[in-house]
Amino acid sequence: MAITTGIVGAAGFAGIELTRLVLQHPNLELAVITSNELAGSPLAQEYPGFAGASDLVFSTHDNPALDTCELVFLAVPHTAALAMAPRFVERGAVVVDLSADFRLKDPAVYEQWYATTHTATDLLARAAFGLPELFPTDLTRVVAEHATGKGVLVGCAGCYPTATSLAAAPALRGGFAASDGVVVADAISGVTGAGKKASARTHFCFANENLEAYGVTTHRHTPEIEQILDIRGRLVFTPHLAPLNRGLLSTVTIPLAEGVSVDTTAMVNHYRSFYRDCSLVQVLGEGTMPKTMSVVGTCRAHVGLVVDERTRVFVGVCAIDNLGKGAAGQALQCANIVCGFPENSGLEAVAAPVV
Repeated sequence: MAITTGIVGAAGFAGIELTRLVLQHPNLELAVITSNELAGSPLAQEYPGFAGASDLVFSTHDNPALDTCELVFLAVPHTAALAMAPRFVERGAVVVDLSADFRLKDPAVYEQWYATTHTATDLLARAAFGLPELFPTDLTRVVAEHATGKGVLVGCAGCYPTATSLAAAPALRGGFAASDGVVVADAISGVTGAGKKASARTHFCFANENLEAYGVTTHRHTPEIEQILDIRGRLVFTPHLAPLNRGLLSTVTIPLAEGVSVDTTAMVNHYRSFYRDCSLVQVLGEGTMPKTMSVVGTCRAHVGLVVDERTRVFVGVCAIDNLGKGAAGQALQCANIVCGFPENSGLEAVAAPVV
């Protein structure tokens, strides 16, 4: 039997990508898609790419049919999930949240960076962190809980934290990094990472033929990356906006620890061992760096590595699709794991060779 599925906030960039993926999933039945703005409009009318593939119609977020869904994705802005998630979890559903509401484990940190009170701290303590390659035991725990009939929640990692952490975590966890060294992450994202609502920065006339840094030292993904990598107070994170529809590249520079002797070949081998059981992460060969076009449309991550023995720093680079591994794809990957399916079910294995 297919699992009845609902997507709250299906009209946004991440939500509509998730709609595309769920419709193609062999074990999920998409029953409800919501958008308060587009309620009553057919999916194929708003997004003609679905013509002939689905006759679903957008409904409002309070559609009672959501209460019949065994799996609910929340593709909504932060704070909205705080109000929605507890109800679905309480009735026994699997809830996968794409927002920031259940990522930061310390409510005080959430309140500091998002300037709002966390109103579901009990559920926050139970939530699994949705970055399977780095926190598999979190998902294993909620799989066991769900098997007893309990509702469970996964708070998916953000796009910048996903790429940055996949590039850096094996080196940090392997003891190669200076324990007090500053970690520098420079990341570049396509415009869809800013969401569907237009702004001066994302308007075509300003985004096209332009590259700019933004949120320097103030971006809300900073504490999430520090939490994942366990480097609180040591991250310099600078995000950039590029004239791409989708795709994200993060370059992380980490000082090596005193006494550590490692070259690029050894580091590549370490990363390949670290990710050996991770079907969606590809560690590239020595001398090869990732490209966003190699992963667009997929939930895959490509990682490239260099050890600069002259300056004694390690550089890790990761490319993902910000809507794939950075949002919708990762949400589906997490749902697959919790529901007992292969983690790559319903996910594209190969990017389009020419974009």
